Amino acid sequence: MTNALVSIQIIPKTKNGEDVIPYVDAAIEVIQQAGIKYEVHPLETTMEGELTELLAVIEKMNQKMVERGSSSIISQVKIYYNPDGASMDVLTEKYR
Repeated sequence: MTNALVSIQIIPKTKNGEDVIPYVDAAIEVIQQAGIKYEVHPLETTMEGELTELLAVIEKMNQKMVERGSSSIISQVKIYYNPDGASMDVLTEKYR
């Protein structure tokens, strides 16, 4: 059972002010490689899993931005934690 939902918007500072979309795509690849449930939305991506695992994914996302040449990164993070279980589907079922 998962215990957390974590939404992240990653904003890397690029070398010469180039487009950040390729950086964001690389950050989403980190999430994909983690093998966790996630949904990409226009302004953020929401992940579902164990809180410690999701925070480790965020750390890897930031490291990936540095590897791509970003000198600094802003990660705006929202966390929903429920030790009894957290699910995107349950929280949004009345809207589907």
